[in-house]
Amino acid sequence: MNIYDIAEEAGVSIATVSRVMNNSPKVSEKTKQKVKEIIERSDYTPNIFAQGLGLNTMHTIGVLVPRISDAYMSSAVAFLEDNLHEKGYGCILGCSGFSRAEKEAHVSMMLSKGIDALILVGSTYAGTGASEEETDYIRKAASKSPVFIINGLVSGENVYCTLSNDYQASYDVTARLIGNGRRKILFLTDSHSYSANQKRKGYEDALSHARLPVDPALQLFVKNDIYKARDLLLSQNGLSFDSVFATDDGLAVGAVKYAGEKRLQIPNDIEIVGYNNSSLCICSNPELTSVDNNISDVCCDTVKRLLKVLDGQEAVSAQNVVNCSIAHRETTSF
Repeated sequence: MNIYDIAEEAGVSIATVSRVMNNSPKVSEKTKQKVKEIIERSDYTPNIFAQGLGLNTMHTIGVLVPRISDAYMSSAVAFLEDNLHEKGYGCILGCSGFSRAEKEAHVSMMLSKGIDALILVGSTYAGTGASEEETDYIRKAASKSPVFIINGLVSGENVYCTLSNDYQASYDVTARLIGNGRRKILFLTDSHSYSANQKRKGYEDALSHARLPVDPALQLFVKNDIYKARDLLLSQNGLSFDSVFATDDGLAVGAVKYAGEKRLQIPNDIEIVGYNNSSLCICSNPELTSVDNNISDVCCDTVKRLLKVLDGQEAVSAQNVVNCSIAHRETTSF
């Protein structure tokens, strides 16, 4: 027996059966009891898609990440799932990759599943900020379903963003390194995304405000791999630096290994700061100072505002910024 059979036997619409299964108050007690009796007698197991018929909700949220192997992404997905399941929502997870074509294709695929809303995890979905054309696919998606972006900023109707304050965190880290007497701070990154660009801007502004030169030679790009980061630093013959600020903990651990190869004393000879405050920080020897972008708070805020939007509440803010903090460990002395 399916939902159509139950509706026919009860003499009600499919939408009414759906409302009964969702405990809607819009159904009379007499009708509820009649439908529930048929469901129990037939040992019917609800199908989530059939259950949503006529209610304009599947109680399902689409979650897209560029790749789940990334520690930041997997942590975000875990926090999102916990919060959504607590509120009675299921998740469909997809990994889109980084190219624009892949991201657009996966967004379309998610929308075809009849999801209630879409969450995009990571600033790669916000593009580089070079042009609005990069994010037109998000605004197009938002015309069909609410879109929530974690750590990326995109403007548009029905688009909601929650961001860590990467600019301020990067400014503060750089300023503290300068306050410790560091004058040649190397900026190590693996991305040109919105978030990475905010981190770079915070780093550069802190240098400029301290009247220190912004040296392009001290800004290096490398794949997010511990050994590739180490080897890149070892290959920089003639490049002098007294500290490293990396936009990911994996890159920072690569800098720690570089220091070991060079027999540099941490933090006396060189100070190193990572980003994301991941488990890599305590696996590192010495343990790594890192920016905690408070991803759990970002995810909680995202789900909170998502539920308000789905509930039809007005005046839900289009963007919200969550402050970061610095987890002090052994690779810095500030």
